[in-house]
Amino acid sequence: MSNDAVIVDVVRTPSGRGKPGGALSCVHPADLLAGVLAELVARSDLDPALVDDVIGGCVSQVGEQSSNITRTALLSAGFPDSVPGTTIDRQCGSSQQAATFAAQGVIAGHYDVVIACGVESMSRMPLGSATTGQDPFGILMHERYPNGLVSQGVSAELINAQWGLGRDELDEFAARSHRLAASAGEKGRFARELISVTTPDGTLVSVDETIRAGTTIETLAGLKPAFYSEKLAVRFPDLDWKVTAGNSSPLTDGASAALIMSASRAATLGLTPRARFHSFAVTGSDPLLMLTGVIPATRRILGRAGLSLDEIDVYEVNEAFASVPLAWLRELGADPGKLNPWGGAIALGHALGSTGTRLLGTLLNELESGGGRFGLQTMCEGGGMANATIIERL
Repeated sequence: MSNDAVIVDVVRTPSGRGKPGGALSCVHPADLLAGVLAELVARSDLDPALVDDVIGGCVSQVGEQSSNITRTALLSAGFPDSVPGTTIDRQCGSSQQAATFAAQGVIAGHYDVVIACGVESMSRMPLGSATTGQDPFGILMHERYPNGLVSQGVSAELINAQWGLGRDELDEFAARSHRLAASAGEKGRFARELISVTTPDGTLVSVDETIRAGTTIETLAGLKPAFYSEKLAVRFPDLDWKVTAGNSSPLTDGASAALIMSASRAATLGLTPRARFHSFAVTGSDPLLMLTGVIPATRRILGRAGLSLDEIDVYEVNEAFASVPLAWLRELGADPGKLNPWGGAIALGHALGSTGTRLLGTLLNELESGGGRFGLQTMCEGGGMANATIIERL
């Protein structure tokens, strides 16, 4: 159909460790995003003046990532000043939501050509920067949740308890992520989505810094729980603390972008669509167990799509913590062989605002590599939400 929203291309930077000294830590986040935007239009030989809008995701919209970083980045990329841009925050799913908004705009007939993208420099704008010294919740929120909410790491611990996930199981999944990502990298499977970044000092960054090929269950077993405290132990006396830095996604720097347009405009421009957006869903979930939204989001999108989980060829469930995809697998009875087959965020990193479009590109490449038709992407989000997207390879 002419109003189908299709994906022409998706690109991303390598994943840099999100701490001082990381491979991308010396690159301003606006420049990081500008690089993927410039490369995205160059690869399709697209005049950027044709872009109706650029919708970007970013979580810590403060300091270097403030003042609508998407607009700053597109201007830094050399786009005409007639091209608008906006920055949204749906926490970890920000750029997945950006892609949803972009595709829905195309389907509604309001966009012909649009870019969805995202960026996060966690080395330069550390996690929590936006609320440092501030209480993001007002009186009414505290009245509704008088016992207080918790960090995502504690939510992951609560998931472990509810679904009976053991430390060995978490560490085994984490080691699997690194093993699969390392293998995919060695085989060149990320080549189509990866672009190189030249840092201000002239260093060329072309591989994911976050993948640790030598990760084993034995090395992970030596790590201490990351979120335990005496105060939390009093509040949750029955928790057996298991979440570590090793079975969680690392702090990450990165940017990614997807070129989305109507099928008719792609044909006019002589561009070959790689996939179309099939279905969308977004849901809220318990803000204490805030990482479980991927379960109802998956059920909702499958119902809307009229598909069963068995008809989906690849699942990308974001590995914010190993607890999340493992609980998802257990609850839905999904095929573990279809889950994150090239590794996930535990190995490939989770640059918060960028991860949604990063996952979209990897999912598309996985479908093309294996000849699959349908791919499902879902991601848990801070505050108790989740996005889900189904794409169909063309």
